[in-house]
Amino acid sequence: MAKDPGHSERWRTTVQADPWGLSGKTVLLTGALGGIGIVCAAAFADAGARVLLSDLPSPADAAEQLTAHRFGAENYLSCDVRSPAQVESILDDATDMLGAAPDIVSVHAGLVGSFPIEQYPIDEFDNLMAVNLRGSFLTACAAAQRWRTAGRPGNLIFTTSWVQDVPWPEIGPYAASKAAVRALMRGFARELAPHGIRANALAPGIVGVGMARRQWDSDPTYQARARRAIPLGTLQDPKSVADAMLFLASPRSAYMTGSTLVIDGGASLYPMD
Repeated sequence: MAKDPGHSERWRTTVQADPWGLSGKTVLLTGALGGIGIVCAAAFADAGARVLLSDLPSPADAAEQLTAHRFGAENYLSCDVRSPAQVESILDDATDMLGAAPDIVSVHAGLVGSFPIEQYPIDEFDNLMAVNLRGSFLTACAAAQRWRTAGRPGNLIFTTSWVQDVPWPEIGPYAASKAAVRALMRGFARELAPHGIRANALAPGIVGVGMARRQWDSDPTYQARARRAIPLGTLQDPKSVADAMLFLASPRSAYMTGSTLVIDGGASLYPMD
C-alpha cells in the first residue's frame, strides 16, 4: 500500500489544533470558583471543552468572578456538595444543558482548616469531612449512575493532595480526608472499570493560592518551613494542576484508572519539617 505523504502532516496539524484531544468534550467541575478550580476551568475551556462550573455561591454572587474568567451565567450551577438533593439536581441540570451526562466530572470541591490537631473543633472537622469526603462520594455516585444508565463511558477525576501521605502541621483532618478520597477513588475505579468508567486522582503540592499563599506571604516561619519541604523550592503554580487535570481528562491517559498523579514539586519525597 502506498504511503500517504500528507498523513504525517495532517496528523501533526490535528494534534497542534487540539493537543489534549478535548475539543467538543463536556466537563462538570465542582469547587470551580476556588483559586485552583477557576484556573482548571479556564484550561478546559481553552482546550476546546464545554465546561460547566459548580460551586456554593449563588449565580449572582459568582457573576463577577465568572465574568473575569470569560464565563457566563450559562456556564455556572450553584451546588452544596454536602446535599444529595443538590448534587442530583446539578447532574440533572448538566445533563439537560449538555444533552447527555458530562463526559468528564472533576470532583474538585474541598476545603481546608488549620488548627493544632488536639484542638481541632469538632464542628469544623465534621464540616470538612462532609465537603471533602461525603461531597466527593455523592458527586461521583451521581455521575456514575447516569453513565451506567446511559450505557456510556465516563471519566472521574478526584483532587487529593500530597499530604495524603506526609503529615503537615495543623491540617491533620484535611490530610485524613484526602487519604480517604484516594481510597474512595480506587473503589470507583475497581468497580466501574467493566463499564468503561475511569477514575483517577491528582495530588497537588503547596499551591500558591488561598491559605497557602497568604501564609507564605505573611508568615516567615511558614515560608521557611514550606521552602524546606519543597525540593523544587517554590510554591506551585495552579496552572501545573490544570495541566495534570487536562491530562487525566484526555485520551492520553486512556489506559489509566485507579492511579494518583502526584504533582507536588517533590514535597512527598520525604518529610523535611
